[in-house]
Amino acid sequence: MVDLDLTGRTAMVTGAGSGIGRACAERLAAAGAEVVAVDIDERAAKEVAAAIGGRAIAADLSDLDAVDALPATVDVLVNNAGLQVVAPLGEFPVDKFTLIQRVMAEAPFRLIRLVLPHMYERRWGRIINISSVHGLRASPFKAAYVTAKHALEGLSKVTALEGAPYGVTSNCISPAFVRTPLVDKQIADQAAVNGIPAADVVEKIMLDRAAIKELVEPEDVAEILAYLCAPPARLITGSSITIDGGWTAH
Repeated sequence: MVDLDLTGRTAMVTGAGSGIGRACAERLAAAGAEVVAVDIDERAAKEVAAAIGGRAIAADLSDLDAVDALPATVDVLVNNAGLQVVAPLGEFPVDKFTLIQRVMAEAPFRLIRLVLPHMYERRWGRIINISSVHGLRASPFKAAYVTAKHALEGLSKVTALEGAPYGVTSNCISPAFVRTPLVDKQIADQAAVNGIPAADVVEKIMLDRAAIKELVEPEDVAEILAYLCAPPARLITGSSITIDGGWTAH
């Protein structure tokens, strides 16, 4: 476990109601941070906040007015919220493409823009963007998700360059498939578009390009997040830390 003390710091995690977001919220709270758990599911946000002694905010990040109304006095921002649609390009729903860009690219931009003045004033800040191996590589049938994650990687790098003089770092964590509800929901869609049984999706599709044939655990991502907030990582910025079992080594 990373030795991390965030006492006196405030952290905000989007998509904190489950999966990676919940694991990150729990890890930051364990380090002493006051955590704001943001999720579209109010019940899930409140459940997480109650478990970690944090604060819950129900917000739909596709509503940009709601994004702009989130707290600005944040020392650690974790852009994690996301969704997935699997479909061939010619059949990809246009409204879903737009929705995914809004939630996974524009909302992070607005949140970074919102919290930077506070971070600059305090001369310290940590922005961690939960990207994906799909921010570095592409897969078929995921046009919107791949586009949004590539955008997030670029946004993170610009933030790193601008934030450096103020003690603010910005990095991406880019895992392969993580054992989360988002991945569970993809299995039926992947089976349909690839014409294979649902039971074969994890091995033949999700883990096909990984050298280590295991799903990533949410806690693995949260521990990398903790390291990026710790003093030894003060010079790591503009980077993308992969947890992909060797996927991008190809």
